Amino acid sequence: MNISVTSEQVEQKYQQYHKRINDALDNCFTNNTPESLYAPAKYILAGKGKRIRPFLTLLASEAVCGSSVNAIHTALAIEILHNFTLVHDDIMDQADLRHGRPTVHTKWDSTAAILSGDMMIAIAYEYALQTKTSRHNELVHILNDANITICEGQAIDMELEQRKDATITDYLDMISKKTGRLISASLEAGGIVGDGTSEQLEKLVIFGNKIGRAFQVQDDYLDIMAEDGKSGKVPGGDVINGKKTYLLLRSLDLATDSEKNLLQSVINNNGISPERVPEIRGIYERCGVLDEARELINADTEAALSAVETLPYDEGREYLKGFALKLMKRDF
Repeated sequence: MNISVTSEQVEQKYQQYHKRINDALDNCFTNNTPESLYAPAKYILAGKGKRIRPFLTLLASEAVCGSSVNAIHTALAIEILHNFTLVHDDIMDQADLRHGRPTVHTKWDSTAAILSGDMMIAIAYEYALQTKTSRHNELVHILNDANITICEGQAIDMELEQRKDATITDYLDMISKKTGRLISASLEAGGIVGDGTSEQLEKLVIFGNKIGRAFQVQDDYLDIMAEDGKSGKVPGGDVINGKKTYLLLRSLDLATDSEKNLLQSVINNNGISPERVPEIRGIYERCGVLDEARELINADTEAALSAVETLPYDEGREYLKGFALKLMKRDF
């Protein structure tokens, strides 16, 4: 039986599962002392996270076996692991705010943030091992691979910050590791809990890789094109801060020589003044990189939808597809 789900149904399920995940996260840390260890972990998990990754874990399990009952502990493991990376990333980026709240190392200090993040890794594995499955070895391997790959992506990102000659290939490699792998691991782990076949797991990984890349390229796009306030950032914040994005690096391949000089100055000078953001946006428009980015987002989304078309349980599969479409239509 083939079914189809509306965007309203996807939103309803997302909100239902968002609450389910948040309620479970509220009970993840039963210890209160030492306070300097557990309070930061509870604080980061209480933030306004979208819970995209654990939601995908639950949907992947449903698409493979028809149920996500046994996948909640794995979903929590994925979300705790994700938040550990945020705590440590914020230290490395010297970020003061996340989702409008002081970052952990700002509210406490870097030592507490590092230690609490380290503890969160162990807790993530504990939840994975509490999952009802006979395939714990595969599950732990997925988490290990994701953790290592994220660290590789972060290292590449830091290296790219120092380079004046970064290419679009470098950038896509970085986001596939730093952003894409945990998204694909979220789906792969859900497939393991659903006792998926190797072919089904491969399809879920393809779905995750494609959606992960499309999500990041769209993030770059929204940074400079979204209406003021909707993206949650200062419009054009990436170029103001000299961040190497898909749009900036690809424009260096497409722009005229005079335009390339301005684009390269963003990299060389680690940013540009806010009043010059419209000039950069104008270059993006003239060289066609905005159209190219939209085409890449659409192509990756279509490839993701196609990859999961043969998963056995209609409802889970269609919600997966519906959520992918929802993500690609976001303006936040």
